[in-house]
Amino acid sequence: MSQEMIFEHPLNERIRTFLRLEHLFEKLDYFVAQPEHWCTRAAIEALLDIVAITARADIKTELLKEIDRNLSTLARVRNQPGVDPAALKEVFSGLEHAAAAIHEINGQIGSRARDDAFLKAVAQRSSIPGGACSFDVPLYHHFLTQPNEQRRARIASWTDEIDPVSEAIRLVLSLARTSATPRKLIAPEAFFQESLDSQAPAQLLRVALGPEWSVYPEISGHKNRFSIRFMQANQTGRPLQSQDDVPFLLTCCVF
Repeated sequence: MSQEMIFEHPLNERIRTFLRLEHLFEKLDYFVAQPEHWCTRAAIEALLDIVAITARADIKTELLKEIDRNLSTLARVRNQPGVDPAALKEVFSGLEHAAAAIHEINGQIGSRARDDAFLKAVAQRSSIPGGACSFDVPLYHHFLTQPNEQRRARIASWTDEIDPVSEAIRLVLSLARTSATPRKLIAPEAFFQESLDSQAPAQLLRVALGPEWSVYPEISGHKNRFSIRFMQANQTGRPLQSQDDVPFLLTCCVF
């Protein structure tokens, strides 16, 4: 399939959280690079969401556990036939560097941004629909009128501490996504289900569809079994399950 649409579904809470953080880091990086003040607003919204998620005390621990698990898995396959020693060494180095950077973070992830008085004020008003407008938070409005270079430097002062988290999550998810070969399958009448190997629990499902299909997958599942229903993406009205046999690519990411 060329230019396929890819849909992902996490099969455990750890990967679910990592995918959400990845989404927010991508949003933050995209809007920080734009000069418009509306983009700065969007970047700060993403930062506040990251700060809210990383307020959980276990995020740092979970990330380090996942990196350690990946290192152990790679060590076991080091001497297997077909393994590229140079590529494996590069991945090892990246994971070890990511773990070291996470260990260097003092306290909870994102504590610098979480404790910043300015961001606290914006966060408090942002919980109200339209609450972060100019008359509600004049200090925020003043900040948004500053030159783009100044705004970006201020945001960098908040994000420098969490950049290692973004890199670590990128590495972990990249390993998961490339850990298996996609299979060509067909969902009869737009429905597919399959059992999973409980001895090698999958972390993530990836479903790829050709661009000619105006359907999307609704995926439900856990570590033992999953099912996929391909829904018709109607312009109006409630989506309905397609009646066609739908070809797709499925990747069960075990790493």
